[in-house]
Amino acid sequence: MKVLVINPGSTSTKIAVYEDDREIFSVKVEHAKEALDAIPTIAAQYPLRLEAVKSAMRQGGVPSTELSAVAGRGGHLPRRLQSGAYRVNDAMIDTLLHRPAIEHAANLGAILAYHLAQPLGIPSFIYDPISVDELDDIARLSGMADIERKSAWHALNSRAVAMRCAAAIGTPYRDANLLVAHLGGGISVSVHKHGRVVDMLRDDEGSFSPERAGRVPCGDLLELCYTVDRDTMRKKLRGRGGLVSYLGTANALEVEERIAGGDARAKLVYEALAYQIAKGIGDQATVLKGDVDAIALTGGLACSAMITGWIRERVEFIAPVHVFPGENELQALAQGALRVLRGEEVAHDYEAG
Repeated sequence: MKVLVINPGSTSTKIAVYEDDREIFSVKVEHAKEALDAIPTIAAQYPLRLEAVKSAMRQGGVPSTELSAVAGRGGHLPRRLQSGAYRVNDAMIDTLLHRPAIEHAANLGAILAYHLAQPLGIPSFIYDPISVDELDDIARLSGMADIERKSAWHALNSRAVAMRCAAAIGTPYRDANLLVAHLGGGISVSVHKHGRVVDMLRDDEGSFSPERAGRVPCGDLLELCYTVDRDTMRKKLRGRGGLVSYLGTANALEVEERIAGGDARAKLVYEALAYQIAKGIGDQATVLKGDVDAIALTGGLACSAMITGWIRERVEFIAPVHVFPGENELQALAQGALRVLRGEEVAHDYEAG
């Protein structure tokens, strides 16, 4: 079986074709900024991106008639969704076009998948969309009645890695208790309890990251908010926080080169990054009352033996640590769609609400 998978980004669209578990074609289609800027909304970009994907498929020599399904990145739908696969239907398309929870490029994933699959008479899916929210009720309380904690984590890659980790330890995912730390531009730690993600630290609640501030002292943050304008404050938290704030770069390889050259400040900050990630893992271990089968590290920063080594030193007393480097979202989409096609999972039907 062949599955086309689509992951739209702000200025590009990544696509790949998988034949069973093997990638046979992939390409990143870049879109001209001027062309995107001329379109009033992100949702209205889909005809432009649709033609770009079709063109890339033709150039790649992959006949669309050989496809069994199309899977797109799941975006911001305005309701809490279960994890797993959803069939793309008219209700989902209408919601994403006219009433998305947030304007985001990922919303185009379902729209593109639908318009590519429908003429072929094959199913289209989204898998582990951004709107996945299976939090226990106790996890929703923030400490202020005005603010409810919301599920926001790297669902697609984190659940795929959790399944791989469960397989590595010889335990079915539905029976395992796992902690997954996604280490990318933003950092999240998710708690996988017998197949459900019952709690998580999202990227503004835990460790700082290459470019995000993470959790900072509330009182000091409040005072700082009154000294700068709102846009500047947003950038301090996302874009100019973390490694950028301390070292002027978000490039982990550059930081490691500086450490190798004897830069003590770079070593302190970089080790503090691992220290905070480890604290986040320890924090979430309490959700499972210490009954943790394994800890998985994934994302771009998981490629760093220095970072993963420091984390391992601090958390291996909780459970064995497994490292799955990179962000394999296209593969995760393909594997999810294939599980549905093989009858290993049942896709949910989306209902607007």
